[in-house]
Amino acid sequence: MKKNILYLLLGILALTSSCQDPEYVLPTADRQGITSLTALFTSGPYVDKEAVVYTIADASVDKYVIPMPWYYPENSDNETSEYMKAMRIQAKLAPNCTIEPVLSILDLTKENYFTYTDAQGYKKQICITGERVKSTKCQLLSFSIPSEDITGIIDEDHKTVSLISAEDLSSCLADYSLSAHATMSPDPKTEPLNFNSPVELTVIAHDGVTKQTYTIQKAVPDKIPYGYRKGSETELFKLDMGVIGLPWTGANAPSLAVSGNNLVVCLGDGTTTPAYYNASTGNKIGNVTLGSVSVASLGCMTSDSRGNILLATKATNGKSFSIYKTSSVTTAPTLLTTYTNNTGLDMGTKVSVQGDINTNASIIATCDGTASSGSNKFVRWIITDGVLGSPQVVTVNGVGNWGAPASNTKVVTKGTTAQSDYFLSYYDSNILYWVNGTNNNASKSLEDSDNGNSWAMNNNCLDTRSFNNAQYLVLVCTAHFPQWGGTPCLYMYDVTSDGSFTGTISTSDALSFNPSLSSYNSSDGVAATGDVLLAPTTDGYKLRAYYVDNNCKVIGGYEFDCIDK
Repeated sequence: MKKNILYLLLGILALTSSCQDPEYVLPTADRQGITSLTALFTSGPYVDKEAVVYTIADASVDKYVIPMPWYYPENSDNETSEYMKAMRIQAKLAPNCTIEPVLSILDLTKENYFTYTDAQGYKKQICITGERVKSTKCQLLSFSIPSEDITGIIDEDHKTVSLISAEDLSSCLADYSLSAHATMSPDPKTEPLNFNSPVELTVIAHDGVTKQTYTIQKAVPDKIPYGYRKGSETELFKLDMGVIGLPWTGANAPSLAVSGNNLVVCLGDGTTTPAYYNASTGNKIGNVTLGSVSVASLGCMTSDSRGNILLATKATNGKSFSIYKTSSVTTAPTLLTTYTNNTGLDMGTKVSVQGDINTNASIIATCDGTASSGSNKFVRWIITDGVLGSPQVVTVNGVGNWGAPASNTKVVTKGTTAQSDYFLSYYDSNILYWVNGTNNNASKSLEDSDNGNSWAMNNNCLDTRSFNNAQYLVLVCTAHFPQWGGTPCLYMYDVTSDGSFTGTISTSDALSFNPSLSSYNSSDGVAATGDVLLAPTTDGYKLRAYYVDNNCKVIGGYEFDCIDK
């Protein structure tokens, strides 16, 4: 009986409580309830893009001045002054804090007043305005002496640049790249300098105040004995394909190449001329010189370990497949080889190269699957002492079959001979295979990732390179569903030997680098295509990894070094 009375009282209490006004939820932190303000464009080519996210650290202020970047994107010459009068402002608030009237489109050239109410009901007047600010970034990103084919080794920690050379550098012009809109004094692009002795160059930020001085000197930095230096991992840039003006369609099958300090992006859509960007900053420089190569027939591009570029055409079964080569983004390509495609499958969307095509190299063109049947074939050319061998059609055993167009694979090899081991992975098994090059049987594998999102990933973008006595393999998994928060994944493995090549893609002991990547797209995907490329610098001190994910509209790059510090 007592128990029944207790239940009755609890029920009455619950009923009366449900009729009361809801209580305020206390803020999660003892601070100002406005934690950030975001300004978005409402017009122009970057409509709905975030111009700036202003994080508010001072809880006592009642005037918020949003720092609008002088240019957008930062590395462009597009001034933001014309957009300041109509910016959409969004606030991030602690629980039960409010701003009245509701934030919407504001003129940031004026002071806009609102009433802010915190979670305890305390009210105060606040002001939101804005001002354009110039960048304070003043970093030297690359330095070279083109006349002597010397690329400087930048030690950002000690602000030094080492020139590895025994030549006379008494009167040389230099090339360099800096943080966006920064300048250098003196300017070695226009004033020849004597680099036989140490030279101090000052990088001045766009604000004209912030600066850093670098010492340029002849030197040969010491290397660590093996691989890249842990802690040297540096993000170079990440670009929004929409912001940099690349078309976004389901026809995109992007591929990457590197020549010198130029990063090439080829969309493979049959209509867009490949463009090249500063490989250190991501700034667009121009379009690739194609010469007689037709954009309509171009399938993909890639590059070898010395910066020679290969251009491959698309070819259905029975048609002619061609590979062109060039040593520069501004030099018209010449024909390397033509092959009548007799594989029964399409070719030209995925091509890789290992080694130096002028000496010893291995070129692999993956054969795509079809709607009715998959593929387990690729075509390979071996270059020995600069002589191109005959094409070899290779069938891979023990790996199943991949498809096309988005679900094919990029086969990449460890070495430059027909017996070199190689790697592949494809959707939707998403298993990373290590294949024995002698018998073409899968010898080892990393199982599908156990991080919970592999079902939404397309694990088929690969590349491999030797760097400082180590061999690295990189796998990029593009996202099928960016509209559900999907982002690409990047995994870099040490595959010098196969001893640690066990476990899963995301947990293998061979895994050496696995950063979090971003997406610039929240709408439905159109094609989960992409590419990844490892590019060692010719001086042997740095390794760069570049990636592109079409669905997520992102192009990015990382850099590693082997300098003994």
